[in-house]
Amino acid sequence: MTDVAEHDLTAEIARLRLELDAWKSRAAAAEAAADHDVLTPALNRRGFVAALQRTMAYCQRHGVPAVLLYLDMDGFKGVNDRLGHAAGDAALVAVARLFLANLRESDAVGRMGGDEFALLMLHAGLDEGRAKARQLAEALQTEGFVWQGQKTELGGSFGVRAWDGHTDAEAWLAEADAAMWVRKKGR
Repeated sequence: MTDVAEHDLTAEIARLRLELDAWKSRAAAAEAAADHDVLTPALNRRGFVAALQRTMAYCQRHGVPAVLLYLDMDGFKGVNDRLGHAAGDAALVAVARLFLANLRESDAVGRMGGDEFALLMLHAGLDEGRAKARQLAEALQTEGFVWQGQKTELGGSFGVRAWDGHTDAEAWLAEADAAMWVRKKGR
């Protein structure tokens, strides 16, 4: 093999390695995007269910508690109707940011769709979950969100369910969702 051919081969290998690294970066970014909500800084349903599955396995293995909070925004349709959909989107972003700011990094926040969110707290039981739900419900009302210079209160109904050996993430979510609807209808 000539020096020129060897040089060309080495250059081609280097180019292919760079291309492979770029594809790996794109794949990692696509994987991360697949688990995150397109609007808010929260996980999407897929990403949140994956977090639930990891947490259930961790709880099972280490015998630690966890609690799931499920939120449906109260009167959210009114925000969209009164202020417009851009304001509704801003409200959802504000809610996700509020939740992330009031939870630990080991916890998870997911937007389940529309105006529904779920929060997962590791090393916390039912009492801590209920206390966190009360704190967040109060924060939603007092902090609300600001749209075009005007503060708007937000509200929500929380369902709280502790992990009790669940092995199916969707079943645990359904229980927390049902608990939320009981609270919402009781208002």
